[in-house]
Amino acid sequence: MTPDPRTKTLGEITTRHLFDLVIDLSPRLDFGTGPLGRRTLFGDTGGTFHGPRLHGDVLPIGGDWALFRPDGTMSLDVRLTLRTHDGALVYMTYGGRWVTPPELRADIADPAKRYDIDPARYYFRTNPLFETGSQEYAWLNDIVCVGAGYLIEGGIAYKVAQVE
Repeated sequence: MTPDPRTKTLGEITTRHLFDLVIDLSPRLDFGTGPLGRRTLFGDTGGTFHGPRLHGDVLPIGGDWALFRPDGTMSLDVRLTLRTHDGALVYMTYGGRWVTPPELRADIADPAKRYDIDPARYYFRTNPLFETGSQEYAWLNDIVCVGAGYLIEGGIAYKVAQVE
């Protein structure tokens, strides 16, 4: 098939490191299995973020309203409140997918093994967006990011990159 002649060459999509994010989580609340899958809430109890352009704390007033699909994939629906080191509030949202191969699911569910699994063995990606009224951080309102997640003791962590 011939490519559509209206397409243009834009160059490769590039990213740059925005920050590393650590989120501490409360025990899961399980809403049960509904028509779309099993809905759970992982409430955040705090955390930190640190990068070259901003750093601060994750406030304990958000969480992940996750949906475990029948095929085993977790669909993320996350809302967090960040407070920068100088007091600005930033609303962070992201969706994403955590695809765990069937052969890893038992180990992921095992508290003694889950943190030792190499994150390269599963697909855990997000698409963060931000909203703030802070003039100093207004540039966050106009960027799109990608994140790669992994489990840590007590929560999850992400490497977040800005798409340039």
